[in-house]
Amino acid sequence: MQLETGRLLMREFSLDDWPAFLRYQTNPLYLRYYEWESRDEESVRAFIARLEAFQHEVPRTTFQLATTLKATGEVIGNCGIRLTAAGSHDGNIGYEFDPRFWRQGYGAEAARELVRFGFEELGLQRIEAEIVADNAGSAGVLRSAGMQLEGTLRKKLFYKGRYWDRQWFAVLREEWLQRA
Repeated sequence: MQLETGRLLMREFSLDDWPAFLRYQTNPLYLRYYEWESRDEESVRAFIARLEAFQHEVPRTTFQLATTLKATGEVIGNCGIRLTAAGSHDGNIGYEFDPRFWRQGYGAEAARELVRFGFEELGLQRIEAEIVADNAGSAGVLRSAGMQLEGTLRKKLFYKGRYWDRQWFAVLREEWLQRA
């Protein structure tokens, strides 16, 4: 399976993708909003193997894809949409990108394509996303994809020595259709 936008190709994972992920997942900017303190080759290889395994689900409920620049094939992150259960009418999206490619519109481009795929090809009624509230860039990505803030879960998670608020965003099929 693959999805395309003007600048991106989102494709199935390959176990050989691990070096690109190791490069950006060790970047302190990337790690800022994650529970992980650090990443190493072993943890990244296990991460890629888990994501690659979703390709073999029957029925498939997780569509997690390596995100590459269409022009060069360079892996710049990953994104995906996950159904809450087989046959479900709702799902959630997520994405992560190499910090070298932040603030260039790639996240918004990928998120919009995931939302389109969810509504048009998976037949979903509702698509949501959960982010760390401090991550204003991610909130902007979700708004660009037509999602709206539904609420904040205060001090929902504890890691890196502090509590973190989480925010929920969502878009409904009818809202997306009006925008499209």
